[in-house]
Amino acid sequence: MELGRISVTIRIWAASFLLALAIACPAHAQQISLRCDPAQSKADWNLSDPLHTVKGEFKLKQCELHYDPSSGKASGEIVFDATTGQSGNHVRDHKMHNSVLESEKYPEIRFRPDHVEGPVNASGESKLQVHGVFSIHGGDHDITLPVTLNLGPAQWSASSQFSVPYVQWGMKNPSVLFLHVGDNVAIAFQAAGSVVSGVSGSSR
Repeated sequence: MELGRISVTIRIWAASFLLALAIACPAHAQQISLRCDPAQSKADWNLSDPLHTVKGEFKLKQCELHYDPSSGKASGEIVFDATTGQSGNHVRDHKMHNSVLESEKYPEIRFRPDHVEGPVNASGESKLQVHGVFSIHGGDHDITLPVTLNLGPAQWSASSQFSVPYVQWGMKNPSVLFLHVGDNVAIAFQAAGSVVSGVSGSSR
């Protein structure tokens, strides 16, 4: 009889432990999927010379992102239309598209995330490091981006600021006789959209 009571006690303890684990860790079982709204998403760029800064933007073409809280793995892609790049100066933009980006030949700029470092909170702000592949001008480049994510039950927004060494990545420096710009372009990315599926707890 004593052995039987011990066996029952063990089964009850095991069942209670598994139930508690399921309640405490719901985030580990559900993927987070985010979809961008093109009207709320863009990439601004700044290219500086000693006297002033040239500013412009690219328009979003498509974006859907997926994140697995249990492994930190990410997938999906953010795609910008390189042909929409503009700074408000026709002559300057013509040179950018024909001599630097060669946007007719390489019409898309892509970022494909593969891993996220840092906890993704189910609501509010998360500070993350997102690793992935940045594709521009026909080349793929490993990069890690600092990302601030604000996640809600139905909507999300994110921002990131980083530098692209465009000359090192095989593009021409557009400097002319009286205008000398740097070899790096500063990018400020902003996005927002809908949560396709989400979680109810912290990721880690």
